[in-house]
Amino acid sequence: MEPSLNGKRIVLGVTGSIAAYKAAELTSQLRKLGAEVYPVMTESAQKFITPLTLQTLARQPVATDLWAEGNGWQPGHIEIADKADLLVVAPATANVIAQFSSGLAPDYLSSLYLVCRAPVLIAPAMNGKMWTHPATVANVDVLRSRGVEFIGPEEGMLACGYEGVGRLWPVDGIVGKIVEMLSRR
Repeated sequence: MEPSLNGKRIVLGVTGSIAAYKAAELTSQLRKLGAEVYPVMTESAQKFITPLTLQTLARQPVATDLWAEGNGWQPGHIEIADKADLLVVAPATANVIAQFSSGLAPDYLSSLYLVCRAPVLIAPAMNGKMWTHPATVANVDVLRSRGVEFIGPEEGMLACGYEGVGRLWPVDGIVGKIVEMLSRR
């Protein structure tokens, strides 16, 4: 029997990694399982994939700008965070991991993270030297100590031409982890 995410609300954060294009497949697979997907893109993510792509696949508006929020009185990032059953950031760059770890909130995604009380899953994607840098290792440790879960990264050929750790975990694996996390709730 195929797993179901019927009625589950997943906020999907997409950051500025070459792997951002895989967010389209992730959105599509989550929707096929019945989830409502609320995409949030950083400015850097929009250099790799357009909001229109995720908006079409998610059938939801894409949040991109903290200063151009919703139509109602409640700030959009708070409204979306309050709806979330799970916050997934895939791909997650070293920059957003550092922002989350430090409590910095310069944009929509990091502001949403700070107000979100749902479980968080981070799927990193970056150069292997960035992933293994002591600053990134420390930031990941801080987030794990706060209950944030990670999946990946995996080893393989990286966009920079290096071979090593840093690739986004396969989309099917991320979907499986999401199903697992939401079945625990």
